[in-house]
Amino acid sequence: VAQMVGLVLLMRYTRTNRAPDQPLYLASSAVFIMECMKFLICCCVITFQSESNLLEELKEHVWKSPMEMLKLCVPSLLYTVQNNLLYLALTNLDASTYQVLYQLKILTTALFSALLLQRKFSAKKWFALVVLTVGVAIVQVSGSGDKHHNAATDSRHRLVGLVAVLCAACTSGFAGVYFEKILKGSQTTLWLRNIQMGLPSILIAFFTIYSKDSKAVAEQGILGGFSVMVWTVVTVQAAGGLIVAVVVKYADNVLKVFASSFSIIISCIISAIFFDFHATFLFVIGAGMVVGATVIYSSPDGRVRTHRKPALPVTNTSSASRRSHVM
Repeated sequence: VAQMVGLVLLMRYTRTNRAPDQPLYLASSAVFIMECMKFLICCCVITFQSESNLLEELKEHVWKSPMEMLKLCVPSLLYTVQNNLLYLALTNLDASTYQVLYQLKILTTALFSALLLQRKFSAKKWFALVVLTVGVAIVQVSGSGDKHHNAATDSRHRLVGLVAVLCAACTSGFAGVYFEKILKGSQTTLWLRNIQMGLPSILIAFFTIYSKDSKAVAEQGILGGFSVMVWTVVTVQAAGGLIVAVVVKYADNVLKVFASSFSIIISCIISAIFFDFHATFLFVIGAGMVVGATVIYSSPDGRVRTHRKPALPVTNTSSASRRSHVM
């Protein structure tokens, strides 16, 4: 919960608060540095945990596994695009609205699961997805905003933010389902898997800097606009991404739903205190629907068990009958 709330609020702060003479840092640079940090953290963990040395592990799972690496280029690309989109979204949306809208990843994950994994969902889950969609739509038109809210340009900014969140939710949903599909039953450790995905992500993120922001890099450099707070954001995002991966692997579903729902509530409270966030009645209704839909969707389906009388042991009965005739 702390990672979810802290990262979103810090990202929003760094994207909207800077000194007048300081340029806005590049989201592509932040994503690149974050991927490098994650890669180094995973290398350190493997060095201390693995019985063999790091170079042998990399040779075995990277150099000798070209097809595996090629498969992982797809989620690596999608997650890199997603991280860039999240910076764009938090540049144009307040933290609370972003937290609510980003729950659309539940909807996209369900849709891609049905399409790619042929997964079946109960009527209760489809109902929850409909409620989730309606709640997000209500939040989008609610008109809530923080101290950076500007009525003259807010509609345009909210539209850009909404498109960014929608695209991020789609990339998150597809990447997650694709990752599950190709790696089902794999015995590779979580840290090695992050290294396998981290190498393509670093290359893609580095290419994104010069393909998207080459002019800005020429003017201010890759680290232009980086302050202590920005470095904190990048570090929290790098370490937090690995923490979330561990939680997703080992925590139960109830804990994950609680963290997701609780983070929305905490974000609203902190935003109201420190960012002068004003929640309208429509926002409260929409956010409540999203939280409720998240809980309903994640709750186990109730199955009616029919108590049947045990069938008579035909074989034993026949044997007993034969024995009675013999006597």
